[in-house]
Amino acid sequence: MSDSLPRNYDQSLYSAHNRLFFRLFQVGNTLDRQCSNELGISPVHWAVLGALSRPHVKSGMSFSDLTEYLGVSRQNLDAVLKRLERDSLVQRIINENDRRAKTVALTAEGIKVWDKLQVDFFNFYGQALNKISFDDVVTLIHLLNKVNDGLKSIKIENET
Repeated sequence: MSDSLPRNYDQSLYSAHNRLFFRLFQVGNTLDRQCSNELGISPVHWAVLGALSRPHVKSGMSFSDLTEYLGVSRQNLDAVLKRLERDSLVQRIINENDRRAKTVALTAEGIKVWDKLQVDFFNFYGQALNKISFDDVVTLIHLLNKVNDGLKSIKIENET
């Protein structure tokens, strides 16, 4: 580890933090690989379809709201949507009042594909989480929300 860290920096804390973020990295990669191998869908496609399948957004979401909800950049979401549009799973609808604004919605085919995947998702969740109690899953969600909030608040000031 670098000598430039403050003297009062706890080495064991650094080790635990490093291990946590490495595990998050591994979990993300495993999720990506297993989604593709077992479900034939990437996690980001799964997330987009899931976001658009929620009952209160059946008529779609604005592109901006979707980027915010998913926590992805406009560029990344645009690339994903192009693929989903090519597969006829989503459509972008131009807002009649503001021609620059677009709403993203599932197509009839997208709804059909989403509904068909539900049993596979149920099995996927069950197998991935079969060693964790329901209470631990709820706790993990709570803790990951805290990590996500912490990540969003990071502001590193360079002293150069």
